[in-house]
Amino acid sequence: MGVTGPAGPVMDRDEADRVLARLAAEHKAVEDSLLALQDHAGRRLLEGAELTGTTRDRWAAAERDITLLWTCFDVYTGALREARGVRARRRWPGRDELVELTERLRGESVVVAGGAGERGLLSERFTLEGLVRRMNELYASSLDVVVTADAVWSALPARIDLLAAELGRTRSLAHSVGVRPGEHPAGDELAAITDELTALRSQVVTDPLAFWRRAAGSSAPGGGRPDTTRYDRAALALEDVRRETEAVLAVRQDSEDRLLRLRDVLSRADRTLAEARAARGEVLAKIAASEVPVVGGPPIVLQERLATAAEYRRHARWHRLSPLLDALEREAEDELLRARESLTSVTAPLAVRAELRGRLDAYRAKVTRLGAAEDPLLTERYDAARRMLWSAPCDLRVAEQAVLRYQQAAADVLSGPRDAGGRE
Repeated sequence: MGVTGPAGPVMDRDEADRVLARLAAEHKAVEDSLLALQDHAGRRLLEGAELTGTTRDRWAAAERDITLLWTCFDVYTGALREARGVRARRRWPGRDELVELTERLRGESVVVAGGAGERGLLSERFTLEGLVRRMNELYASSLDVVVTADAVWSALPARIDLLAAELGRTRSLAHSVGVRPGEHPAGDELAAITDELTALRSQVVTDPLAFWRRAAGSSAPGGGRPDTTRYDRAALALEDVRRETEAVLAVRQDSEDRLLRLRDVLSRADRTLAEARAARGEVLAKIAASEVPVVGGPPIVLQERLATAAEYRRHARWHRLSPLLDALEREAEDELLRARESLTSVTAPLAVRAELRGRLDAYRAKVTRLGAAEDPLLTERYDAARRMLWSAPCDLRVAEQAVLRYQQAAADVLSGPRDAGGRE
């Protein structure tokens, strides 16, 4: 239109009515948001909490913004009311009313005192639409602090309390099996987790905004999630301690059976060594020119450690018993294997003699079956080999040669011509 004023083209009646309706809707939306912010649980918690760090600083700024927001809203309410008063003077407003309405609705007709400007001015002028944008900015920044703090408080303290309860149960169980600070690494870890959860909860309650991870690229109030890094680390550490404690508890439950099995293994090893020592004496007495290995003594050190394990069990020192039993079970099996190897090594000459005896008798039986048992050469060589194998001490090398000579003679005799009765 051709008529203009300080605020630009003068509005007609219909345009003025549309702008008034839109600004009234904006007023209602801002009022509802302010009342919701006023009643927000996070805001009430922030007002009553003893805050520290980031949260203290940001909440102090948010409180100033909220105060300024209400000031802006009051100014906006008054300006809208005055504009409505101008419009209500006449059903068909004249030019003077339309010029005044245009100035009030589109011009910088409202003044907000108290440092609304970013440069810290004592007052600042706005259009009504500009004032709405300013209120939206103040609302968004204030709501972000409130929503963020409330989200952290809603998520972390309850989870920390549940973890602390689990920590208490684990600590009670750990103490019952001797897993205590200064006595077992898991006990020291429990003490560290206890200190961490206590500090974490205190910090979460007083400085929740320090535990907020903002979503990348998000500008919406409360865009992000609580930072649970420290909580997750404590939970994993507690799970490790719980497994360690359960392992120690399992030792308490089956330690008696394990000790009995250990005593049995060591007893078998001792008996095997005793058998090896007796066999060595027999070998030295019956086998000549043979190097017989020395047999070691019984596993005295293992017996002493086994007695220590039994002492740990009597005094319920399960955390010390657990690693000792693990080591003893490995070493006892090694000791039994060593005893068996020693017995095998010691009795090897007797086994060789037995093998030679068996071979000699087998050839003798074959010769007899084929009717050549009365052969003079075979009889002579059989008797020679048998004297060597059944006399003490037995020279295995000489005896083996005698058996080989008998075998050769038997082969020669058995390969010659024979009559129908099997004789030459």
